[in-house]
Amino acid sequence: MPVQPVMELAELFRAHHALVLKAAYRVTGSMSDAEDVLQTVFLRLAGRDFSQASVANIQGYLHRAAVNAGLDVVRARQEGRQQALDDRFELPSTGAFGSPERQRASAEIRAWLENALLELSPRAAEAFALRYLEELDNQEIARLLGMTETAIGVLLHRTRAQLQKDYEKKLGSKAVLGAGGFHRGADGRRKQ
Repeated sequence: MPVQPVMELAELFRAHHALVLKAAYRVTGSMSDAEDVLQTVFLRLAGRDFSQASVANIQGYLHRAAVNAGLDVVRARQEGRQQALDDRFELPSTGAFGSPERQRASAEIRAWLENALLELSPRAAEAFALRYLEELDNQEIARLLGMTETAIGVLLHRTRAQLQKDYEKKLGSKAVLGAGGFHRGADGRRKQ
């Protein structure tokens, strides 16, 4: 690889590695898997004839690559019936994260959500992850995905409705999701 593309790739890595790592972690739930995704995304760029000028929205491109690679990792984990190391051990803390029962319930919901995201279309899963895991607003998501804010709003509404329906069918409860698990308060922050 000539020197100029290597320097450009190194510059891209310095500028955007935190974004890629954060997006991957939110999807995989495992720091080691997120680090693998980070490496994969930038190795794929290195293996291509890539230039920053060839992509109109480099931040959106890298974020999308991280989410897609993260979903691939989660799929592979489930196909191989592997668990991330982070998911194998439950810490019996009752500190800021609540009681052990609440932690267990949160872990169960997270496991269900990981499975449910895999059943969605890639675009719906990505929009959902950006909104509710990355906590971006519809305008930011529209910019990243190259869609209109209205289209994002419709996609998120349909995705939430589908997830709510699937959640109620699988677990027979409206307790968490219906009580604000996917909704935001007047201040724009997620309700728990």
